[in-house]
Amino acid sequence: MRIFLILFCSLAIACAVDGAQENNKAGKPAPKKNKAQLSQHAAAASRAKKATPTHYQAAKATHYQKPKAAHHVTTAGGRSTAIGANKTKEKTKVLQQIATQSGEPAGGKLQKTKRSQQVAAGRYTASSTYSQKRKQLKGGTTSAAAFQSSSKTYKVQHFNLSTKSKPVIAPVTFNASRHIEGSERWVGSNYQVFRSYRPVWHDRIWWRSHYNRVVFASGGWYYWNAGWWYPAWGYAPNGYYAYDGPIYAYNGLPPDQVIANVQAALQQQGYYHGEVDGLIGPITRAALVAYQRDHGLYETAAIDRPTLTSLGMS
Repeated sequence: MRIFLILFCSLAIACAVDGAQENNKAGKPAPKKNKAQLSQHAAAASRAKKATPTHYQAAKATHYQKPKAAHHVTTAGGRSTAIGANKTKEKTKVLQQIATQSGEPAGGKLQKTKRSQQVAAGRYTASSTYSQKRKQLKGGTTSAAAFQSSSKTYKVQHFNLSTKSKPVIAPVTFNASRHIEGSERWVGSNYQVFRSYRPVWHDRIWWRSHYNRVVFASGGWYYWNAGWWYPAWGYAPNGYYAYDGPIYAYNGLPPDQVIANVQAALQQQGYYHGEVDGLIGPITRAALVAYQRDHGLYETAAIDRPTLTSLGMS
């Protein structure tokens, strides 16, 4: 019995010692990792990050990316175009395309660009205006004020032509059946006098009784009728005429002064290089044709109203 009791007590003491050792182990702090172990763990984490699939990273970045704001431009036709706020160049390009299609500016910047293009295309605007002016002039029915050139104003001059030497231009002869060549193609009221002109021969008494203004100029006699000067054939049998046809009565001047002012105006613009003599000779007629051709007028080789208007003389 005594032996059994001793064994029981020994077993109880052994169990108590084992329990105390277990409690001591549980209460001790975990050992610290050394630097080598930390480096190994960091390298392992880096390898794991690199091993992450690319498509997962892209999807993640896309998922968390903040959508960019967009501006919408609505055209005159009701169409809407989205433009990135941070894409200025693309915005300008799209706006220009919209304006081209709709025919209307889509924004302030485009309007400014369009105005700049119009200024830069000055030659196009000028040629367009010139073509319209040419059409109006050849139509002939438009009033003279419609094709008045504001950039040119000719000041009337009075030339001393009485002291000029005897004309060397061969005179024209009277021909009752003569008509002005090419006048049938000159359309409009400004050229009606050329289409209907026919030379007539009468004596001095007849001319005086039918027209209240007959003047002597450059060796011949001219009568005034409805704003035009015409040769008064027969007023003086030995009358001299370098040109047989109507002359527009500019500013109330006699025919020789009208011719002289036209010659001076053509000189100023580099078309006439002869003497200012008040005669419509071959050089003056050639200068008139060159000027009329360059300015979109009918090439009448004569002093007509559209030509004087273009020269800034009426």
